[in-house]
Amino acid sequence: MGLEELRQRIDAADSRLVEAFKERMQVSAEIGKYKLEHGIPLVDPKREREVLNKIVAMADEPELSSYYRVLYSLLFELSRSYQNKLNKSNDEAFSQIAEAIENTPKMFPKTARVACQGVEGAYSTIACEKLFKSPDIMYLGNFEGVFKAVETGMCEYGILPIENSTAGSVRKVYDLMLSHHFYIVRGTRIKINHCLIAASGTELNQIKEIYSHEQALNQCSEFLRSLGSDVKVVEVENTAIAASMVAQSGRSDVAAISSHRCAELYGLKSIASNIQDNGNNHTRFICISRKPEIFPGASKTSIMMILSHRPGALYKMLARFYALDINVVKLESRPIPDRDFEFMFYFDIETSVYSEEFVQLIRELSDGTEEFYYLGSYNEV
Repeated sequence: MGLEELRQRIDAADSRLVEAFKERMQVSAEIGKYKLEHGIPLVDPKREREVLNKIVAMADEPELSSYYRVLYSLLFELSRSYQNKLNKSNDEAFSQIAEAIENTPKMFPKTARVACQGVEGAYSTIACEKLFKSPDIMYLGNFEGVFKAVETGMCEYGILPIENSTAGSVRKVYDLMLSHHFYIVRGTRIKINHCLIAASGTELNQIKEIYSHEQALNQCSEFLRSLGSDVKVVEVENTAIAASMVAQSGRSDVAAISSHRCAELYGLKSIASNIQDNGNNHTRFICISRKPEIFPGASKTSIMMILSHRPGALYKMLARFYALDINVVKLESRPIPDRDFEFMFYFDIETSVYSEEFVQLIRELSDGTEEFYYLGSYNEV
């Protein structure tokens, strides 16, 4: 049998599949309506297991049984998605989002009291000044301090680094997300150009000790290796704090990996410029608030969820994004403290907050998750 004849058989099979799928979804919609009218939960794990076992038993080719399971698991998710779409009732998360859209001012504020981690000159300061024209900045010693300053109302907003294009995610921030209540209201990316800065008159061959933040050290790993193993590397809370420590040390054998801005601010000089491994080195910062604010044009949304600890749980959730044609631009998993082998999943998705697909997704996400957290919809500057 030739290729063209085989393709004709595929086309005929596709036609039968389309008709069968249409009928199945129509019946699924009727079942969903009946369940809603009679107060029956949409999800019925027992029934799904029975259907899967029956389908696998019907298969006369054992090697296809795993493919049947994948296909029908996806069909179950699509059926639930269609049932939810036909159910126009609002849930708590959707009502919260609708209220935030209604009550948020039409323009992002030019000035506010903003919490940043570190000291004057930190990259978080640069991100803050990019978002706000005249911010009143409060500096905190660590990332948790930024979260707490926002939660308690000491500051209206907080600025936190969340991801670097070279070193990856800022894990401490992700770990803290589980224990703090906040919303993301804006994001920004800034170009990171690291320099090795030291006291005036210091030469590169004199350096015995280097201070910087963990992320900056990771981003400059190749430069650090080139200095040899005799140079001690010390992690500190912030690149600006590292510059301050060098300035206060009075030593000519220490340096900091920091910025040109910090060199000027603390009376130091740059003895090596652009030392990051990758010239295209950017860091993403988020601006957080204690209440949800959704400014016009929001096209990015961040969510967190904890899924049941069962095979295929993440696959089934991703199927919902795919079914709605929503792009997942970031997926991060972090272990949950005190819960063995269980993870929190962080998603960044791209879709307009005003789209029908977004509305449907939010209505669906609480179904099929153990815990679901809406973190905010925003623009990235």
